Amino acid sequence: MTDTALNLAILEADVGSADSDAVATSEVADFWALLKPRVMTLVVFTGFVGLILAPGDPHPLLAGIAILCIAVGAGAAGAINMWYERDIDALMIRTRNRPVPAGRIEPDNALAFGVFLAVGAVSLMGLATNWLAAGLLAGSIGFYVFVYTIWLKRRTPQNIVIGGAAGAFPPLIGWVAVTGDVALAPLVLFAIIFFWTPPHFWALALYSSEDYARAGVPMMPVARGRRATKRLMFAYTLLLLPLAVMPYVLGFAGMVYGIVALAMGLLFVAAAWRVLKEPETDGAAKKDRAARRMFGFSIFYLFMLFALLVVDRGAGGLL
Repeated sequence: MTDTALNLAILEADVGSADSDAVATSEVADFWALLKPRVMTLVVFTGFVGLILAPGDPHPLLAGIAILCIAVGAGAAGAINMWYERDIDALMIRTRNRPVPAGRIEPDNALAFGVFLAVGAVSLMGLATNWLAAGLLAGSIGFYVFVYTIWLKRRTPQNIVIGGAAGAFPPLIGWVAVTGDVALAPLVLFAIIFFWTPPHFWALALYSSEDYARAGVPMMPVARGRRATKRLMFAYTLLLLPLAVMPYVLGFAGMVYGIVALAMGLLFVAAAWRVLKEPETDGAAKKDRAARRMFGFSIFYLFMLFALLVVDRGAGGLL
């Protein structure tokens, strides 16, 4: 073989190896996307807060395993959700590039991946901590898949109101993983997330309403109209306002938390008020600007509440 031919052969081999590496990397990224990592981040954080607030001193390794199980369980629910909703995801601009509707992952592979992770997360949680925590984790996965995804989402505009309970489980699971029982404090955290979910998600639904209408999903703006949705968002932020202060009222958070929670709650109410009063317009540049801002603020709001609980616990209640 001449030097030129040898060089060409080496070059082709290098290109082929690079292509294989790129395909493998892309496939890993697609399976990672199945887990809905952005959603998982908030789930993991609220589960961590429940674990930190729980009385007791869990072994760091077991605490880490508990958080890992919550993360994997949330990812498993997301993967199964993407498998089931691949038909409507393909119709929506916001979701059509997801791995399953885009054809990068076969539906059966997505389902198998989700089921495998769900069984593994629940089993490991039970073996590492306790079976009540494992049962709650299994219940949260089952609630998201069977109650929200399969039963409610395509049938009623109350889908996110009821189905949102699935996302409220993590702090309760984290608490039970440490203590082995349920108490008032994690139930309050559950309630905060439960009442936070509708205005958070309806803000998204407002500026994605055309997508949901195209897919035939009866989200509140599609089924009941934009005005009714905005009124409900405002009502839920009002309900959430005193509820978010309850950790201080009940004595498992300090005064600084209570003051900041009240201030943040008033800002959340103000954001919902701006959405309610924003005039309807056909201009794409200004359409649903208030709803987009409220959606972003809602994530910051929940993060701040739970972060303050961690800081308060770390300060020994001095705050």
